[in-house]
Amino acid sequence: MQIVRRIDWQASQKGPEAYFTGSVRIDPLFPAQEGSRVTGALVTFEPGARTAWHTHPLGQNLIVVSGIGWTRCEGGPKQEIRAGDVVSCPCHRRHWHGATASNGMSHIAITEALDGVPVTWMEKVSDADYLAEVTP
Repeated sequence: MQIVRRIDWQASQKGPEAYFTGSVRIDPLFPAQEGSRVTGALVTFEPGARTAWHTHPLGQNLIVVSGIGWTRCEGGPKQEIRAGDVVSCPCHRRHWHGATASNGMSHIAITEALDGVPVTWMEKVSDADYLAEVTP
């Protein structure tokens, strides 16, 4: 067993403007261990903040730990997510996630890389897509 102390390997960082809209903080939780491709991070979105459209070659699991957010897979409805929800983003499905317009949201993102690539980033989510009606 190994105890990973975050301070020993990476500090908090601001979500890069190229991949996020609004104020986002990424707190790495654990790096991939020897023989593994899985990493984890706590991602905190202020109200109105969200990711750009993106895909994951091996999928991603999000554990919502606080607040209220929205997520959408391309071709599907925009859905509300809340603390306690687990969101499984399928492999290679274009999607986005973030806070609602009036509430912040934090989730733990668990992602597996393929050939060293955990995510493929695309264009930013338009305000029209972001503010579209939520489907229950």
